[in-house]
Amino acid sequence: MIGAGTSIAFAPLVPWWLLAALAGVAAALLLFGLYRRARGILYRALAAALIWAILANPSLVDEMREPLPDIAVVVVDESPSQRLEPRRQLNAQALAAVREQLRGLDNLEVRTVRVGLDRRDDGTLLFGPLERALAEVPRKRLAGIVAITDGQIHDAPDAGSNPNGGPGGGPVHFLLTGRKNERDRRLVVESAPSYGLLGKPLTMTIRLDDNAARPGGNAVIRIKRDARPWRQITVEPNVSVPVEILLDHRGQTFFELEVGPGRNELTMENNRKVVTINGIRDRLRVLLISGEPHPGQRAWRNILKSDPGVDLVHFTILRPPEKRDMTPVNELALISFPVRELFQEKLDQFHLIIFDRYRRRGVIRAHFLQNIADYVRQGGALMVAAGPAYAGPLSLAHTAIGPLLPGRPTGEVYRRGFRAKRTDQGKRHPVTARLSGAGVGPEPWGRWFRQIDADGQRGHILLSGLDDRPLLILDRAGKGRVAQLLSDQAWLWDRGFEGGGPQSEMLRRVSHWLMKEPELEEEYLLARIRERRLEVLRRSLKPVNRAARVATPGGRTLSAPLKDRADGTATGSIPVETPGLYRVADGKLNTMVAIGSLNPREMSDVRTSDRHARRAVQAHGGSIVWLGETGVPDIRRVAPKRRVSGAGGVSGRWIGLRRNGDYVVTGIREIPLLAGFLALLLALLPMLLGWRRESQ
Repeated sequence: MIGAGTSIAFAPLVPWWLLAALAGVAAALLLFGLYRRARGILYRALAAALIWAILANPSLVDEMREPLPDIAVVVVDESPSQRLEPRRQLNAQALAAVREQLRGLDNLEVRTVRVGLDRRDDGTLLFGPLERALAEVPRKRLAGIVAITDGQIHDAPDAGSNPNGGPGGGPVHFLLTGRKNERDRRLVVESAPSYGLLGKPLTMTIRLDDNAARPGGNAVIRIKRDARPWRQITVEPNVSVPVEILLDHRGQTFFELEVGPGRNELTMENNRKVVTINGIRDRLRVLLISGEPHPGQRAWRNILKSDPGVDLVHFTILRPPEKRDMTPVNELALISFPVRELFQEKLDQFHLIIFDRYRRRGVIRAHFLQNIADYVRQGGALMVAAGPAYAGPLSLAHTAIGPLLPGRPTGEVYRRGFRAKRTDQGKRHPVTARLSGAGVGPEPWGRWFRQIDADGQRGHILLSGLDDRPLLILDRAGKGRVAQLLSDQAWLWDRGFEGGGPQSEMLRRVSHWLMKEPELEEEYLLARIRERRLEVLRRSLKPVNRAARVATPGGRTLSAPLKDRADGTATGSIPVETPGLYRVADGKLNTMVAIGSLNPREMSDVRTSDRHARRAVQAHGGSIVWLGETGVPDIRRVAPKRRVSGAGGVSGRWIGLRRNGDYVVTGIREIPLLAGFLALLLALLPMLLGWRRESQ
C-alpha cells in the first residue's frame, strides 16, 4: 500500500514461473561476478533488475472511494413494565438525550427499534426484533447498539450463544431505567392443576416473594372463587405454601389471589394472580328404579347406557312383597332388592335418582323415602316419570317425596292423542328452547296417548299436553332439583311414531339441568372471545334488553348493549385488544373471560435487572449504565479496538460507538510505471555504463 486508496499492481508479460527463473539466473551470475571482482557488476545488477521489472509490468492503481456512514441502533423498550413511574419518565428522557447526542455526531446514521408494543407477546421480546433489524445492517458499518430497557427481557439467548451482532459488530450498551437492588412484593403460583374432578380436593402451591419483608413477618392472601370471596390464608414470605381447593361446578373456575402492598412496592399488578381450573365431572352415577315393566323401560336404559360418562344402576320391581305364588324361592331367578344398601348406606353416592312409573308397593319403606327427600334438599337430584299410578292412592305424591314434587295429581288420567308443545317458558328455557324433531305438526313432534293430570302450581312448566295441561315441570327443592314428566309415553318419540321427537336430547338436557350444568341454567351469563371481540350471552326466562358492564384489565368500564333474540338469550359484543381478565356483569350475574395470559411474564417480576444485559456485554463489549443512579452518559466516537466506555459507563460516564471507516469504491485509475521504449532505454543505460567500465 502506498497510501489510502493507492496501491501497486503487477500484470507480467511472461508467466511468473519464468520471471522467477530469470531472477534466479541473474542472481547467480551477479554473485559469480562479485566473487571474481568483475568491473561494472553494479551496473549489470541494475540493468537486470530493470529488465525484470519491465517483464513484471508494474502499475500504480488509484481507487476513488466514497465514505459510508456508520449505523447506530437504538432499542427502546416500551413494554408495560417500562410504563411504571419513574421509569416512564427516565425512558423518555434517556431517549431524547441519546437522540440529541447522536444527531451531533458526524458520519453516523441512527436507526430506532421499538419493542414491547405487541400486547399479544408474553413478556418483553427484545433480542428477536433486534436481530431482525440487524439483518439489514452490514456488520462493517455497525457502530454500536444502545438499548434503553429495564433489563426484564424474556427472549434472551442462552449462555454461550451469540446474541445480536456477530464478529465485527459494534458494542452493546444497556441504559437501565432503574436502580440496583429494587424491592418489590409479588405472588408466585408455583404449581396449579389445569383440570380437576368436581368435589375432589386439589392442591396448588403458591409463594409470596418479598425481598423487603422483615424477619418473622406474615402476610394475608385473599382468595376469590368466581369473583366471590372464598377464603383467606396467612403465609410467611418467601416460603412455598400448599392450598387445598375444591371445584363445585363443571367448566372453568377462576381463583383470584391477592395480597396487600409491601414496603417500597413498585407495582400492585404482580400482587395478584389468577388461576383457571377446568372442572370435569366424574362418571355420573344414576339410580333408575322402574316400578313395573313397560315399553318405555328399555328406552330409559338405552339413553342412559349410551352415555359413556354414566354409571347406571337399574332395578325393576317384578315381584313386590304382596305377590304370593307357589314358586319355590330357590327357583326364582331374582335378586333381593338392596333397599337398605341403596337408600341408607350409599344414597349420597348417586348423582341422580329416577323413579319410572313407580307406585308404592311396600318395597321402599317410608323412612327410606324420607332419606331420598332429605338427599334432594341437601343438593341431590330427583326425576319422576309418572305413570297412571301417580294419580291413584299409591302415588309418590302421598309420601315424604310428595312435597318436593311441583305437580300435585288431580286424580285424572287422560288417554287420548295429543302433541307435546313448548310453553312460553319452554320457548326460553335452555332445556327445551332449541329442541328439534323430524315429525309433523306444530312443534313438530309425534303424538303421545296418555297424560296424568296435575295442578302445576310450582316450578317452570316447559311442555304442555292436552288442553295446555302441564307435561314437563322443573323445580328447585332446597339445595337440590326436581324434574317431573307427567306421561309414560315419551318412548313413542324414540320409536319414531308419527315422526318421533327429541326424546334422547330432552331427557339428556333434563338430567344435566338436574346436575346443575352451567350451560342449562335459566339465568346464565357467558362471555367468550372470538376474533378480537368479546361476545356476551345472557340467558333469562324474561326478555333482556339492557347493557352488560365490562371491566377491562386496565381498570376501564365498557358497556356492551344486549339485544334479546326471543329464544331465551340476549347477545352483544364489543371489540377488545388488551390481554388479561375481563369481568362482565349485568346487575344480577357476573362472569369472567380471559384473553391471552392471565399472569403475563412481563409483570411477574418488574425489578430492574442486569442479568441478561451482562451476558451480551461480555460477548461483544459495551457497558451497563443504571440511569436511576448516574443519569444519561455522554456518547463518543472511538477508533476500532479502543475502549468503548468510561470505566464501565459509570465513573467516566461515557459510552463509545466505533468509527469503522467503511467505504464504497466508485472508480479505479491505473498508471503503468515501466512501459514502452522509455523503459527499455532506461534499462540499456546501466548496461552501457557497465560495458564502458569494463573496457577501461
